[in-house]
Amino acid sequence: MDEEYDVIVLGTGLTECILSGLLSVDGQKVLHMDRNDYYGGDSASLNLTQLYQKFRNSPPPEALQLGRDRDYAVDLIPKFILSSGELTRMLVHTDVTRYLEFKVIAGSYVYRDGKISKVPSTEVEAVMSPLMGFFEKRRAQKFFSYLQYWKEDDPATHQGFDVNRSTMKELYAKFGLEAGTQDFVGHAMALWLDDDYITKPAKQTIDRIILYTQSMARYGKSPYIYPLYGLGELPQAFARLSAIYGGTYMLDKKIESVNVDPETGLFTGVTSGGETVKAKKVIGDPSYFGAGKEDGEGGKIRVIETGKVIRAICILKHPIPGTDNADSAQIIIPQNQVGRKNDIYIAAVSSAHNVAAPNVWIAIVSTIVETSVPEREILPGLQLLGNVVDKFISITPLYAPTSPGTNDNIFITKSYDATSHFETVVEDVSDVWQRVKGEKLVLKKRETEIEA
Repeated sequence: MDEEYDVIVLGTGLTECILSGLLSVDGQKVLHMDRNDYYGGDSASLNLTQLYQKFRNSPPPEALQLGRDRDYAVDLIPKFILSSGELTRMLVHTDVTRYLEFKVIAGSYVYRDGKISKVPSTEVEAVMSPLMGFFEKRRAQKFFSYLQYWKEDDPATHQGFDVNRSTMKELYAKFGLEAGTQDFVGHAMALWLDDDYITKPAKQTIDRIILYTQSMARYGKSPYIYPLYGLGELPQAFARLSAIYGGTYMLDKKIESVNVDPETGLFTGVTSGGETVKAKKVIGDPSYFGAGKEDGEGGKIRVIETGKVIRAICILKHPIPGTDNADSAQIIIPQNQVGRKNDIYIAAVSSAHNVAAPNVWIAIVSTIVETSVPEREILPGLQLLGNVVDKFISITPLYAPTSPGTNDNIFITKSYDATSHFETVVEDVSDVWQRVKGEKLVLKKRETEIEA
């Protein structure tokens, strides 16, 4: 390992693979290493045998009649792609779409008052929606009309409301929207994780709602798309991109140490299998930098635990009740609906996406842990699924870096959160890019459409 690289990337999770691909396209000399012998890390997709081996250390029970092993690609981290979102722009910008096929998620739903309903995203859908009473529909119709015609550079469309100074709470009050309507607008459309956004300037929430409605308009059924054969295809596609632009990949490489200059404290290289490879910078997921160890990595605390996520991977032999027999769906349970601080997310896919045997659905329920009894916290989500054939529960710590990395050239990504969409992952990619390169990530616009 005598060569010197611009960047070493540790771990082949989606965040790391996107960064590796983008840096390679940018002309950086990249070495990408992973301790595992497969791509994907925490964002891998498993076949049926691997799933049971990971969670039960046993083969799938024959009595459940779950079909062929090779029909399955079960995501460990369930997430959908907003069809007009930043990840879609990255896929198109890098031409990674040539390695992937996508299918539209059949429906986007929100939980309110004990039942689920489709999320309205237009004036017409607001009028038809069972989520609101007659007078609230009128108010929501005016709200959506305001957003539809709102243009930043045209004050005539602002109706005297300054979105950069006035809060989202004030905008809701302007249209008289009820708390329940605010719940689905803020959480199922703007995709905020909690209610902190209400006291902040309305502009960012307006941008998020417009992104949702644009994504909805793109393919009609829902704002989300999903790759055939599971999310594990995404890291591999970006890895191919990196390789085309000269990136080097090494799987099944145990990382013994991340090395720094004892005098300057700057990163110098990585040691694996007794050999050291040099580079100017390193990017990696928290597991390579002392995550879960009391003394950190090399005696230095580089990552801290910020919380925990509980996920329940559920196998069903029927669509989720109330989704009109949809082959896939996202359901968001806003925090206030079930007396919590964090939303509960359900992401469901099926054989239509080549991730399960015929007539089998995979539904994954996830949320941020708030109590000492995490399994009880996801009950509102599990109760919406109907009969569950089998389920696999994981409770995973969330880690974040303790420093930006600009002082030692060690740049650490964040753990994957409980959301069932990729917007927070893309925010992390953009943040790490800016720290590594010292400039904002700018994606050139291409007019290519993703076929779904």
